[in-house]
Amino acid sequence: MKIIKVLLTFILLSIPVKIAFYRNVLLKMTGNPSFTTPDINLTLVKIAVDELEAAELAAADGGKAATALMHDKEAIADSMYRILAAYVERVSLGVAALILSAGFDTTKEPTPREKAILTVIDGSNSGTVVLIAKMIEHAGSYIWMMQASAINGVEQEFIIIGNSTQAKFEMTGLIPGQIYYFCVAGVTSTGTTDFCAPISKRVV
Repeated sequence: MKIIKVLLTFILLSIPVKIAFYRNVLLKMTGNPSFTTPDINLTLVKIAVDELEAAELAAADGGKAATALMHDKEAIADSMYRILAAYVERVSLGVAALILSAGFDTTKEPTPREKAILTVIDGSNSGTVVLIAKMIEHAGSYIWMMQASAINGVEQEFIIIGNSTQAKFEMTGLIPGQIYYFCVAGVTSTGTTDFCAPISKRVV
């Protein structure tokens, strides 16, 4: 029988997508009763992700020094998440549900996962984005959440930005050049679904 392992393809993600992935792993591992003694302190991991995001913003103008620093910070964060992945794989003993509960993907899915897939595109005006979700079965409405990227190293909270009866939502009044993270959940007759993995978008 094939042993289920942690999928390490997150290393290949683009930096903005990688940051969103890393933050989701941090969110799911913090307080997770299945992973109480990680091999690396999660506070240090969060600092590394914050520094990577700050470096990514600083490198937006394409400067060589800033770009080199960004890749250095990326290598540090990647190394930390390899350590976390190895820890999750060791503790989970190949149980896919435990691996997924830590925010990582698995090399084999025992059952298909029904997750809302979210796309974020530029709106018609500066500072505006349009969120488009895959329709969630039996959802009568949708809840949309947003998190601004860290400011001066201070983590921002996810906040509810609206509700809609359609799988589409327009958010205005955002700061051009800032990176935001968005997620969505569906409201059904049996309750609210899990929020999808955050999707990052630099606003224009």
